[in-house]
Formats: sequence, C-alpha cells, structure tokens
Amino acid sequence: MDDQSSEKTVIVGNYVEMEREGKPIISIKSKVSNLFWHGGSAYDAWFSCASNQVAQVLLTLPYSFSQLGMMSGVVFQLFYGLMGSWTAYIISILYVEYRTRKEREKVDFRNHVIQWFEVLDGLLGKHWRNVGLAFNCTFLLFGSVIQLIACASNIYYINDNLDKRTWTYIFGACCATTVFIPSFHNYRIWSFLGLLMTTYTAWYLTIASLLHGQVEGVEHSGATKLVLYFTGATNILYTFGGHAVTVEIMHAMWKPQKFKAIYLLATLYVLTLTLPSAAAAYWAFGDLLLNHSNAFSLLPRSPFRDMAVILMLIHQFITFGFACTPLYFVWEKAIGMHECKSLCKRAAARLPVVVPIWFLAIVFPFFGPINSTVGSLLVSFTVYIIPALAHIFTFKSAAARENAIEQPPKYFGRWVGTYVINIFVVVWVLIVGFGFGGWASMVNFIHQIDTFGLFTKCYQCPSQLPPHLANATTPLPPPAANATHLPPPRLHHTP
Repeated sequence: MDDQSSEKTVIVGNYVEMEREGKPIISIKSKVSNLFWHGGSAYDAWFSCASNQVAQVLLTLPYSFSQLGMMSGVVFQLFYGLMGSWTAYIISILYVEYRTRKEREKVDFRNHVIQWFEVLDGLLGKHWRNVGLAFNCTFLLFGSVIQLIACASNIYYINDNLDKRTWTYIFGACCATTVFIPSFHNYRIWSFLGLLMTTYTAWYLTIASLLHGQVEGVEHSGATKLVLYFTGATNILYTFGGHAVTVEIMHAMWKPQKFKAIYLLATLYVLTLTLPSAAAAYWAFGDLLLNHSNAFSLLPRSPFRDMAVILMLIHQFITFGFACTPLYFVWEKAIGMHECKSLCKRAAARLPVVVPIWFLAIVFPFFGPINSTVGSLLVSFTVYIIPALAHIFTFKSAAARENAIEQPPKYFGRWVGTYVINIFVVVWVLIVGFGFGGWASMVNFIHQIDTFGLFTKCYQCPSQLPPHLANATTPLPPPAANATHLPPPRLHHTP
C-alpha cells in the first residue's frame, strides 16, 4: 500500500507541477500573451484536434462520396471516426505511461517536446522507434505537401490568371513562415480561428449545394468499380487519421491526462461538418464529382464562395504548420538545435525542412488522389496499426498490466476488451486500408501521372483536361468504357 501511495503521489506531483508552470504571471503582457499565444488547456487541445482533423479534406469528401455512393460514404465516416478516436485514445495512454516512467527517473521535459517516436523508443526499444519515426515523418511530410497543393487548387477558383503550379511556388514561400511558430503552445488563436473557418466552409458547401439544386441529367452511380470504392474509403481513412500530431498536442497541455476523450469530442463535432457538406454536394452534382476532386470547382462563383476559398487558404496555412511543426522538432533534434532559446536561430535551422515539401507539391499536384494514397500507405500504419500494436506489446506481460498508469475502463471490457479492439483495428486496417486501399489508390495515382504527367502546370483545370476526360464520370481507363457522356454542369437550378 505504501508503494502504491508513493507512486500516485509522484504521478500527481508531476502533473500539478506542470499545471503550475502553465499559470501566467500576473501582468498585462503575460495576460495578453496567454490569451492569444500561450495555450495549454483542454479547450486548446480540442480546438487543435478539431481544426487539424478536417482541413482541406473537407473539399475532397464529396469526391469520395461519388466513388463510394451515399450510404457507404456515411457509414465509412462514422466507422473511421470511431476507429480514429480509439487509436488517439491508445496513443494518449502510451504517452502518459512513457512520461510518467521518465519523470520518476527525474527526466526534465521543460525544454524538450516529447514526440511519438520517443514514446515508442522508451516503451519498446529502438526498432519500434525507427519504424515509428519513418512512418510518422513521411506522413507528416506528405501531409504538408497536400496543404500546399490544396492552397494552389483553391486560389485558382478566385484568380485563374496564374496556373496552379505558380500558385504553389507563391504559397510555398508563404507557408515557410511557420518556422517562426515555436510549438503547439502557440497555436491557440490559430486553432480557434481555423475551426471557425472550416465550419463556415462546410455549411457554405451544404447550403450552396442545396440551393443550387441537382444538375441536369445528374446520376448517382455510386460504387461502380472496386478501384473507385477503395480509393474513396482510404480518403475517409485519411480524414480521421489526423492524429499523427497527438503526442505533440498532448505535450503542450498543462494536464495531458485530460486528453483521453478530447479527440472523440473533436471527431463528433467534425462529423457535423463533413456529413452534411459531402452528402449535399454529392446529391447536387452526382457523378460529375468523379472528375472534380475539389468541390469548389462545381459551385458558381459568388461572394460567399470567394469567402470560403479565402478562409480555407488561411486554414491550410495553419494546417501546414500543424503538420510541419513535428518535422521541425525532429530536424532540430537531429542537428542539436532543439533546446536553443533563440527563436531566430531555430527558425533559420528549420528552413531546409520546407524545401522538399515545396518540391514534392510541384511534382505531384494531384489534389484528391494523393489523399487516398497517403491514407492507405502511410496513415494506415502511422495512426492505426502501429499505435494498436504498440499498446498490445507494451502491456503484454501481467506485471506491465498490473503496474499500468491508466487501467482500461469497464465499458471497454478491461484488458481483454482492449486487446480485442486493438487486434480488430490492426487486421481491418491492414487488409482493407493498406491492402485493398493501397492497391486502389496506387492504380488511381499512377493513372493521374499517366494522364496529366509530373510537374503538370494546372491539374484538372478546364484547359488541361484531356478530351476523353472532359465529360467522363470516372478518372479510370479505358475512357470509352467509363464515359457516360454526361453534359457539362449547368450552373443553375434544375427546373
């Protein structure tokens, strides 16, 4: 009993100390800084998770619905939303376990940001660390690439005087300014604004699609090919796999143990944005979305649409920072600059991280298909399979389960129930997400390269669409078999 009381005292003592460190000094300057810049509450974490989760994928979900069909699109969103919340919970348990063990050894994290690969290293060893580091960094790299592609794709619908590749150059330079944001503590105001922006955009898509009405001759073929079906499913897997930055968000909290339910609550809110907008756009435009991966492209220009585009551009800048900041940390640790107190020196050291992101966004500008490819090949392991397996192996011994900092609750079936859920996640994502999803996404991705080429100047711009794709309802070959010769969208209400 004495040992158990001592352990509990150590745990609570650490977190009380963390909370005390987060309380601002009473002065005008510190109050303003705390209000806009230095956040670490559970509310900040919720805003960060919700804002980071939806991002530009909001604009590609109607495209996914056209591949899956309405019913499958809704079911997959609910299913992967719950699965993503579960693995985020598992990651939070492993973080608390790792941090508590290290703090018992008197390790000081005040000038060090804990990351997922370090959690794996501390709990399971260097081999797990290396695998986790490889997958996490590659996913975050391409996650940042996707934000740049999305910026160029969106701004084109306001100003088409420049092609999308040129806009990518411009926004690459703009997003490079995220090197000046030190950590996730400093995203308080950005996370709050980002969620407001995606909320506006989601409801704009919903209302504008309903007011627009169905285009003439609209068809809702739904899932006509397995390749399309699993490509759409992996895009939704990617949608709810945005918790590759969970550990960094938790580390920015004064009380990380409060994170457990935050991702689930964020997911529930995100579903109120993604389900209505994707369903309404698919109802209005049907199979036309198969060749328009950005939902903005089918809605008529208006002040409301321009506002949505501008807000999404700002939000994508924020999300670029979310995806890239963990990469900055890894790079800083690699070159020995992570604990440097000079913001300017750290910013200068971070710049080389932006260069490959910039380059890859120019090479693969395939807005929409790249989401599914990243989802199947990277997200499947990074935020689903590896966390579930790590939890199984961390607590495989009876002693580890008995001494675990967080015991599984009764409503999950304690340890047996937790193991069953983890095994289900691993098997499902490995077969459906990585296996079938990887096959379908790569077929679609390779087809984009064959059709448009690498370094294409203006992906899916009207002047860039090949004749056989201009009115086709699927991006997959052969063209003659897949085309149904639908007329181009007529941007008015159906009589």
